[in-house]
Amino acid sequence: MMTQPNKTPTEKTPTELDDAQLNRFSRQILLSDIDYAGQLKLAQSHALVIGLGGLGSPAALYLAAAGLGQLTLVDFDQVDDSNLQRQIIHNEQRIGQNKAESAAHTLAQLNHFCQTHVISHQLENEALDALIQQVDIVLDCSDNFETRYALNQACLKARKPLVSGAAIRWEGQLTTYDFRHDDSPCYECLYKPGTSNDQSCSRNGVVSPLVGMVGSMQAMEAIKALIGLPTLVGKLLLIDGLTMQFRQFNLKQDPHCIQCQKK
Repeated sequence: MMTQPNKTPTEKTPTELDDAQLNRFSRQILLSDIDYAGQLKLAQSHALVIGLGGLGSPAALYLAAAGLGQLTLVDFDQVDDSNLQRQIIHNEQRIGQNKAESAAHTLAQLNHFCQTHVISHQLENEALDALIQQVDIVLDCSDNFETRYALNQACLKARKPLVSGAAIRWEGQLTTYDFRHDDSPCYECLYKPGTSNDQSCSRNGVVSPLVGMVGSMQAMEAIKALIGLPTLVGKLLLIDGLTMQFRQFNLKQDPHCIQCQKK
């Protein structure tokens, strides 16, 4: 399910932005909520993207474009022709290539300031825990409940924020579990193990732009969490792409949640 890093991130954390970065990210620096300090924080940040498919493609692209200093990309699957309908970080020339490697190649062409680390082999849970300790935030762009539960438990243990997205057919959902706060709910507060049907896009289908919407929103949540702006923590956003309706529900910590009791 998880994979071994091809290399350990060792890049020096920047202490200031150079002139090229000030020019590249000037439109964000103009925003008072971001400013120079926020952009520097992004340059100093390291995000872990699990899954470089429909959700991970736009999420990784926008995080790199926005100025994240480091991205670790995790995916052990290969690019297939049927992926290209929605997984926009890949292309026809990369069919058969590992998805994390393909994504890293695209990101290198987009933003040379962003350091990428590729993970493309199976990995035990202890290695996942160690990897999450190295990063500032995790984006769950996977498509199966086994991975989602594992990431939830590992991020909760490490007290790292987890941005969770999902999309199928015309429907998407998004929330952020911020385990830096004791009152944050977790994934198991929403979905108890053994109570959810593991549906996949390969069996149920998905409309292409929907995963772009959800993945882009995951990048937005990650940026806000990293620079200290309010996120969807304690909220669940549901998206209906067919009617273009967005609904938001309160998501509270379950007092009987086994994982939350471990905090």
